[in-house]
Amino acid sequence: MTLIIKNGTIVTDTSSFEGDILVDGEKIVQVGNFLTQPAGAQIVEASGKLVLPGGIDAHTHFGLPMNGIVSSDDHYSGHKAAAFGGTTTAIDFVPHGSGSLSANIDAWHASADAKAAIDFSFHMNISRLNAKVASQIPELFKDGITSVKVFMAYPNLRMSDGDIFKVMRIARQAGMLTMLHAEGGDVIDILVTEALADGHTSAEWHGLTRPAWGAVEATLRGAMLAAQADAPLYVVHMNTAGEVDQLQYARQQGLQVMGETCPQYLFFTQDDLGRPDGAKWVCSPPVRGKTDNARLWQGLEQGILQTFATDHCPFFFDGTQPIIYEGKPVALPGKELGKDNFTKIPNGLPGVADRLPILWTFGVGAGRITPNQFVALTAANPAKIFGLYPRKGSLTPGADADIAIWDPNRRLTYGTAYSHHRTDYNLYEGWELQGYPEKVFLRGNLIVDGEHWAGRAGMGQYLFRNSNNPVL
Repeated sequence: MTLIIKNGTIVTDTSSFEGDILVDGEKIVQVGNFLTQPAGAQIVEASGKLVLPGGIDAHTHFGLPMNGIVSSDDHYSGHKAAAFGGTTTAIDFVPHGSGSLSANIDAWHASADAKAAIDFSFHMNISRLNAKVASQIPELFKDGITSVKVFMAYPNLRMSDGDIFKVMRIARQAGMLTMLHAEGGDVIDILVTEALADGHTSAEWHGLTRPAWGAVEATLRGAMLAAQADAPLYVVHMNTAGEVDQLQYARQQGLQVMGETCPQYLFFTQDDLGRPDGAKWVCSPPVRGKTDNARLWQGLEQGILQTFATDHCPFFFDGTQPIIYEGKPVALPGKELGKDNFTKIPNGLPGVADRLPILWTFGVGAGRITPNQFVALTAANPAKIFGLYPRKGSLTPGADADIAIWDPNRRLTYGTAYSHHRTDYNLYEGWELQGYPEKVFLRGNLIVDGEHWAGRAGMGQYLFRNSNNPVL
């Protein structure tokens, strides 16, 4: 099929200009003005609209097992929600189970491939290191994986600094990127034990037992390890003002460190955890304070932070009450499990559909960032960092025709009616937004047309990613 997107304002990470895009099959073949119309070409009129590359969410958790339950969006429902928000590629994390890394990847493919509704790839979690695991890390490239994630928190996931350092060196030698969950895990464990012993069980104690200073220290410690390993490092879900400060310092010293933040850390605070429905905001790391919100916005505005992802990992607020999803009732155990003990509240939030509309309204619409910065943070930069560029994240000849036609004037009262997450709440319920995707194409296929879903399970392709990617 050939189509021409005509008369739109094409927005990339570096420029904006009036023009047309010619798509043949799954690829962009020409970008310019007054393109010759091939016989039989479908015309999509984009006058008054913006034409953006489809978003890339580099941090998602679909169908993630957690303490006997599973996150409520799988690789179909989560991908569908992503598409309605303008995202056409998601990168998920493979849990490090008991078998070989390759076996873990095969198991994740078994849960994802037939359901995938947008294009996708995987990162590999590394939660223990021995000679066998060390020998398998360089082999991940054969599975299209060029990034590994290590943890400084969670008793069943975190590793010693020495093992993290070893992983960084192995990854560097293989041309791979190490990603880091930066929190002070040892201190968290002590504070949680003390809080429960003192009878503190409400959701607000999730945040009070995970102090921001632990994240600040862990971020600097991660940068220190990366410096000594001469390895690139990507710090996920940065959530504190001090982390932004440490990232800025590390980069000023010439270290190969990059950072990501997520929507929840720009808007919500410890006060939200103290609400009667505070479990809705329980995620790790936790939401912080207004000073942190402001500094994270500065990090985006000033280019200190490189990407804007979600850490999408939703659970029902009340899993005893079903919702209707695609015409069928669905109820999954969720945050009600922790009503009497904050440590039993599943950690995670919905967000994959919210990411682009929220950042557009409160970033571009509020004059904090430009449309070009928006594209860089949400599409071009993650594509470059994670080895997908220019196939993804760009509007250039030869790129996949992943395109969002964006209506900058569309106003709506946002919430569950629009997000399409398979869960029973939305953090932005009732928020007034301006700017929203009108049509979304995946490799030239129209998958979202207003509120009509034209995608399907299984149409998403697994993406093999390049190694030795740039540090932005």
